[in-house]
Amino acid sequence: MGRRKFLAGGAVGAAALTSGCDCGSVNPEAIGALPGRRRELKMVTTWPKDFPGLGTMAERTAQFITEMSSGAMRVQVFSAGELVPAFESFDAVSNGVADMYHGADYYWVGKSQGWPFFTAVPFGMTTSEIMAWIEFGGGQELWDELGARFRIKPLAAGNTGHQMGGWFKRPIDSLEDLRGRVIRMPGLGGEVLRRVGASAVAISGGEIYPALQSGAIDGTEWVGPWNDLAFGFYNEAKYYYWPGFHEPGAQLTLGLNLDIWEEMTPAEQSIIIGACHRANHLSIAEFAHYNAVALRQLVEEHGVELRQMPDDVFAALGSAAQQVYEEIASDGDDITRRIFESFKASMVRSQEWGRISDEAYMAARRSAFSF
Repeated sequence: MGRRKFLAGGAVGAAALTSGCDCGSVNPEAIGALPGRRRELKMVTTWPKDFPGLGTMAERTAQFITEMSSGAMRVQVFSAGELVPAFESFDAVSNGVADMYHGADYYWVGKSQGWPFFTAVPFGMTTSEIMAWIEFGGGQELWDELGARFRIKPLAAGNTGHQMGGWFKRPIDSLEDLRGRVIRMPGLGGEVLRRVGASAVAISGGEIYPALQSGAIDGTEWVGPWNDLAFGFYNEAKYYYWPGFHEPGAQLTLGLNLDIWEEMTPAEQSIIIGACHRANHLSIAEFAHYNAVALRQLVEEHGVELRQMPDDVFAALGSAAQQVYEEIASDGDDITRRIFESFKASMVRSQEWGRISDEAYMAARRSAFSF
């Protein structure tokens, strides 16, 4: 399937799913027309235009806000580079140049080491685990506290689910094979790679393929089969590694300018929250479906070689991740330490339950049953 055809198919799939769910929605007929001013809001994103899953997730969130407010709040979406570059989205919203961004908060690690915990961290939480922390385990309160320091109100508005370990031009058979390689991986995952001898760089999605093609990078992670197929990474690298250690359930963010948020009425705020919940739900289902479809295409149609990351490499990455967390706990500022401790406590609780629920069931299903 060609890239253009695939992108079109992804957009159709997104539209179909959008029409099939009203989870978290607000019924405009029940609340009537929103009182007060009409709002024209600008959303900047860190995603390429119309990109399936990520770009369409942002567009879907904007669409929900407009629909659920009966048009009282209209959101115009600017993809990466259209109004500001991808990695300037945060500053644009913080400074009031734009009203909201849709992106991954681990991109802002240079502003605070607390931000990556609200997207994904190495060996961290899965999709359901991070949702539990944000909604019920104290995560949202800490996220709000961190965001307020930058005049940002953050909300969860999407999740990619588990991400793959990445694409490599040459195989990784041992830890030595990682040393010296230049790999695209942002956030704390990139720091973990540096600890085992690799060179990690953070570049936006639209820059990855040219960098892989030119040899500027030796490997890259992006998201998972659906998005990776759309970018055509299989043309430049045939080795596709699993499992990913760096993003076990990557949460995406709608970050609003805090001044705009605070001047909104309770009804307007409820619509924004409801739109984010609805977008979050649909993205989880969408990625689960299209990743499964795309994985089969990558292997059967494009000859991609799936490889499991060697045990010794995974163990070394785990040890490096623990070192990074120990440093955050001892050297980070007060808000980062509190975020880490809350995150850790919630993940320990989730692991205890997960071990005898989802984890145990999936292992038993593999051994006892198959279609």
